[in-house]
Amino acid sequence: MSHHTPEPASAGDSTNLVPTPGAARKTRVVILFGGRSGEHGISVATAGGVMGAIDRSKYEVVPVGITPNGQWVIAADEPERWAITDGQAAEVPASDAEVVLPLTVGDSSLRVLEPGQVPSALADVDVVFPLLHGPYGEDGTVQGLLELADARYVGSGVLASAVGMDKHFMKMVLAGHGLPIGRYAVIKPGDWDYRRDVVLRTIEPLGLPLFVKPARAGSSLGVSRVDSLDELDAAVAEARRHDPKVIVEAGIVGREIECAVLGGRGGERPRASLPGEIVVTDETKNGFYDYEAKYFDESAVQLTCPADLPDHVIKEVQEIAVRTFEAVGAEGLSRVDVFVTPDDEVVVNEINTMPGFTPFSMYPRMWDASGVPYPELIDELIQLALERPTGLR
Repeated sequence: MSHHTPEPASAGDSTNLVPTPGAARKTRVVILFGGRSGEHGISVATAGGVMGAIDRSKYEVVPVGITPNGQWVIAADEPERWAITDGQAAEVPASDAEVVLPLTVGDSSLRVLEPGQVPSALADVDVVFPLLHGPYGEDGTVQGLLELADARYVGSGVLASAVGMDKHFMKMVLAGHGLPIGRYAVIKPGDWDYRRDVVLRTIEPLGLPLFVKPARAGSSLGVSRVDSLDELDAAVAEARRHDPKVIVEAGIVGREIECAVLGGRGGERPRASLPGEIVVTDETKNGFYDYEAKYFDESAVQLTCPADLPDHVIKEVQEIAVRTFEAVGAEGLSRVDVFVTPDDEVVVNEINTMPGFTPFSMYPRMWDASGVPYPELIDELIQLALERPTGLR
């Protein structure tokens, strides 16, 4: 589907955001992307995909980028500019003109601040689509800012986003709801340096292989597979480059299955897609579905949707995915990753409250295979955000 792409708004100039007199105003959507986390580039690529597919006859797009240093800026409405090219992800550039959210209830106007200039209104906003991955975006921080601004936004709220981001608390919540999870240990800040013997006593019973992960990072950043305890030190050091808190998971023999969940309309239960499967090929450098395999090395994995599973297992995966979504109080969208063991037991690995959302990511692909193409999926997520009230819910 092709759309006319308007020129990007220049700083302090909101003329292209003013509707024609007498014309019905389109719903104005801020596409918020970039951010301070290590997943900046993936967020940028996701935004390019959404900009290129969103229905321009219904929605007016206001692209707002967050630089790696955390500056909010007006971004170009040019989908191709933000795509991954030649294995390189784009980056939101810094600007003299900063975008500022309103923090007064009832004020929905974005403003532009330029050095030496009076603040100017950019646009009244109907809904924010925060395509942010990792800390400072997917973890409840930006969601809290949007709540303060009384703004409607796509996706989970503060608590669900924070729980979904922190694998330690995520597992505690899922276990508390009776959902099947794997065995794990947590290395809190300082434990590895000052209480290593105690930590090792909790890790050794997990057996081998182990997967060592930052507790609050996504896109498989900083994840290592450990096949010998001699490798543990380097793996923990790598995880701690991304997060001072580390989680160590026991290896689970099983197929890696993913299921996309979409919030229900009008109080109905969330909806689950057909599950998809990730098959890691021999070409992967690290022997598992890591950051490079996910985004930059197409030969490393095969993505199959729908997954080749018996009907009763598909239903079990879908039910557990919906229960996981409900357990953390997610809204809008989430991707639930599970293992299906050789005896068809389903074990939850994690929930991702803002999954990769490029046209080639698993979340949209699973919905496409389930009868909801990418542009319709974007539309449904925006409508879900507009339907729900602001404030406590």
